[in-house]
Amino acid sequence: MLIRHRDREPAVDGDAYIAPSAVLVGDVRVAAGARILHGAVLTAEDGTVSVGPDSVVMEHALVRGRGGHPAVIGSAVLVGPHAHVNGSVIADEVFIATGASLFPGSRIGRRAEVRINGVVQVNTVLAEGALVPIGWVAVGDPASILPPERHDEIWAIQRELDFGGTVYGVGREVSMRELMRRQSDYYGAHRDDEITSP
Repeated sequence: MLIRHRDREPAVDGDAYIAPSAVLVGDVRVAAGARILHGAVLTAEDGTVSVGPDSVVMEHALVRGRGGHPAVIGSAVLVGPHAHVNGSVIADEVFIATGASLFPGSRIGRRAEVRINGVVQVNTVLAEGALVPIGWVAVGDPASILPPERHDEIWAIQRELDFGGTVYGVGREVSMRELMRRQSDYYGAHRDDEITSP
């Protein structure tokens, strides 16, 4: 399903494939040879999403682009089932496994791998050819790659990466109630969406 959002609509190359149950919302660009499989959602909120040639976004993956943090998937990239790519720039020939999560401002180097349930935190830079093992966390620039049980070390780096400012545009002084009021307003723009193609 293709949906116009914020007066922008998806553009899909004639040689790409979009599964009937996939959803593309707003300023989404899909290149030749790319494949978007069943249940995947590519949503350009107030930013962009681009999928390069011969890349595959598998079932139930979420790819989200926001203003200041486009989601860019290079060529020959695999985004696995249930992966979450939010405002991340992914170079060519990268493997993003099932359940991996990439956060806004992150950059994934060419031929890197983020394995099952791996996490790449906000504003983290993963070097070319780097590997995030199953369930591990990459954090910082350059990335430190740590197992989840080293939470205190992860947090010591992560707290300086400005998650709230990067993802929501707010500081720590903003309450959850106020944050969610703003997010409700932000996502309320979907009330004006228009389906352009089933």
